[in-house]
Amino acid sequence: MKIGYPCMNNSLDCTSASTFRLASYSDERVEQTVASNLACLKRILEYNLEHGLMFFRIGSDIVPFGSHPVNTFPWQTRFAPEFKEIGDFIKTHNMRVSMHPDQFVVLNSPNPDIVGRSIAELVYQGSMLDLMELDSTAKLQIHLGGLYGDRDTAIARFIAVWHTLPPAVQIRVVVENDDRLFSLRDCLELHAATGIPILFDNFHHECLNNGEPMAEALRLAAATWHPTRDGIMMMDYSSQSHGERRGKHVAAIEEDLFRDFLRELGDLDVDIMLEIKDKEASAHRACGLMRELSLLPPAPEGYEPPVFTPKQILEIDATAPKPRKPRAKKEKAPAEAEQPEATDGK
Repeated sequence: MKIGYPCMNNSLDCTSASTFRLASYSDERVEQTVASNLACLKRILEYNLEHGLMFFRIGSDIVPFGSHPVNTFPWQTRFAPEFKEIGDFIKTHNMRVSMHPDQFVVLNSPNPDIVGRSIAELVYQGSMLDLMELDSTAKLQIHLGGLYGDRDTAIARFIAVWHTLPPAVQIRVVVENDDRLFSLRDCLELHAATGIPILFDNFHHECLNNGEPMAEALRLAAATWHPTRDGIMMMDYSSQSHGERRGKHVAAIEEDLFRDFLRELGDLDVDIMLEIKDKEASAHRACGLMRELSLLPPAPEGYEPPVFTPKQILEIDATAPKPRKPRAKKEKAPAEAEQPEATDGK
């Protein structure tokens, strides 16, 4: 079992998601930005290793405009040694990583242009994991997409497009149950047709389900993961932010709720991604709770975890980079509004 957080570390003085506007594109800027992003990603992974946070979701913006036709810079060859070094670090320390392409990746869109851009984005992100020489247990996490007025047709369209993906991408794709459109049951239908593993989101299941108790839902999702091809089930964990719209993620982990959830896991071995706004602050607290319950190995002798006061957590949330809209114009078909919203922390 591993615990982690997504995309950025608020305690460090760097970001692995630097980018620039399309109008400012140049090969030189791409080279400089990728070098900076990869250096920061290495620092984040080193920080995580030091603190026993062994699961990390790499952000989508390591390479600015990585899937856009404007980017003709040969970043795959220029940065092959850096990607391999990061991959070696991950493998040496038995860490795990994933990626979560942005919400504009919609494989079941009826718009061929959107599908084409979605496939290009998956190929781009999968190629980074390939350059790290990581096996197929490093995953690309996406949603099933939009309803477009007909659930069965929407699922069938996803299946048809999935069959056109390069095998190197197919083997990495996992589908997350969402909070408004496609439940665990829908994802199980998709799995039956394709073998795609289900990345289970506990909070989304609370928002949208077909009556499955949490413990049962966890086991249904876990059964879709092949032990060697896919590895241990990945899942997202969060809870409802009080006084906010339904489905809004909490700003900081609520320890009693997390303890209750860990009981629902029973003897399941899962890798847990915390989709919580304060990132590593909550991950440290979750890690401590899991060590108390013997779900993680004891901390090294003399280890003292960072202490985040409520004031610091508020400051982190106030100063953390906010999720950006797509950098280039990515046109949406009207029905695209039906797809799930981006969740905090992607």
